[in-house]
Amino acid sequence: MYLTYWEYLGASLPTEPFTYALAFGACVAAGFLYLHSDSKPPPDLYSIQSSELVNKDKSGYSLARPFGEWNPQKFSYPKITPQYTPLSEVKQIAYRPFRPGPHHVTMGIRSMDWDSWVELDREYETYQRIRKHRIQTRGKRVLRVLNDSHNSHVRGGELAAIELVHELAAYLAARYPEIFNLERHNFEVKSSSSDSLYCDWGWGGASPIKSIKILPTNDSYELPLHVMDGEGAPERALEIAAMLVQDDLAIMMEGDDGKYYFQAGAICVAGFWRIEDKIGMPLEDIHISGDVPQYREKLQASMERFFRRMAVDKPVVRNNYFIQVNRSDTAETSSIDPEELAWSSANGPEVEFQLAHAFDKPLEKPKIEELRLRTERQSLRRLGRSGAIIFTIRTYLVPIAQLAEEKGIAGRMAGAIREWPEDVKEYKGGYRGGWWDVLLDFLEMKEEEEGAGGHAV
Repeated sequence: MYLTYWEYLGASLPTEPFTYALAFGACVAAGFLYLHSDSKPPPDLYSIQSSELVNKDKSGYSLARPFGEWNPQKFSYPKITPQYTPLSEVKQIAYRPFRPGPHHVTMGIRSMDWDSWVELDREYETYQRIRKHRIQTRGKRVLRVLNDSHNSHVRGGELAAIELVHELAAYLAARYPEIFNLERHNFEVKSSSSDSLYCDWGWGGASPIKSIKILPTNDSYELPLHVMDGEGAPERALEIAAMLVQDDLAIMMEGDDGKYYFQAGAICVAGFWRIEDKIGMPLEDIHISGDVPQYREKLQASMERFFRRMAVDKPVVRNNYFIQVNRSDTAETSSIDPEELAWSSANGPEVEFQLAHAFDKPLEKPKIEELRLRTERQSLRRLGRSGAIIFTIRTYLVPIAQLAEEKGIAGRMAGAIREWPEDVKEYKGGYRGGWWDVLLDFLEMKEEEEGAGGHAV
């Protein structure tokens, strides 16, 4: 259940699941041709169309390119600070994205430091076991890459998937040098072409990455170099990307109509929505079909402007949160995922799920021990070669009973959810989820205990 709320620090509105993950753009081939002594350059399958046209969005902002087209941009990363702390000693970051006071509608984004693009911690191997199981058992139900033929108005996500896995591999090896080890091709730059499918994926003139090894798990992966590099190369690239990080990944492409489309994704631990229900949809349809409160009035215009104007050197992050009910006795894969990170059983069986009928029947009131704070840390960045906007979604689950022991948290959270407007409360399942009174009563009790010198710390 994520990308469902446009909430940062408790002052924002929910948006449909993955609505945020819809920010990634079209991967255009701006590559470098490599020649090895015994290799041939791959075919140039994509060409960048030039045009003198200038489009404007609804606010009058001029785009120096037609909708759906992208002129590749060379991007030089700032120095990435290596982190040498063993993952076993890295605690999960305690994101608490709520605060008391009026509930305002906002995108809630803030600038991202490049060192924090991907955050790993001591739960890395646990997350990867869940993600690997999901990919192995559900296949296309959690990982999809659409090609160009799927929709004539927007390019597919194939090239973007290739670019993304190379970006992640290079970044992770620089940021976590004791976790990831790279092997590079022995290629030399032969020529450069702005309409080449075969791109120079190496940072700073380095040869492209051949393989990446995850040292703690001893897993190794060979990275595809282009979309024709073996059968299913784009899907293979996105699967590798998903196995390198704890985040879900979404790729959004700009169409010739100016809309952003969900063209590829590895959505392994969404909680309450399925990629098969959203893949290929434009951003606005994902929100509108999900009955997101106040989307048209408050969010649509600002979101569309932001996506179109997003620069390759201006990544952003945001956080959201909601409440999850864990009926662990009904979990489909309790031994692998006892906390129901991947799919909340409160939504019913995943294979039978219908978004429009979620929570048709009110749930029985849960116990406080069954409530979790489900929070996401989401990053958005535009890729330089393809123009794709990439969304990473890292999900955290914290038992409410544990959360309330943190000093001041019970009062903050109670003060935030009491201010939810009725449409937001309904949308978040406050009524049908059965947890509203249970949660508020508990938080208010803990707040009183702490105020009276209780044990909350």
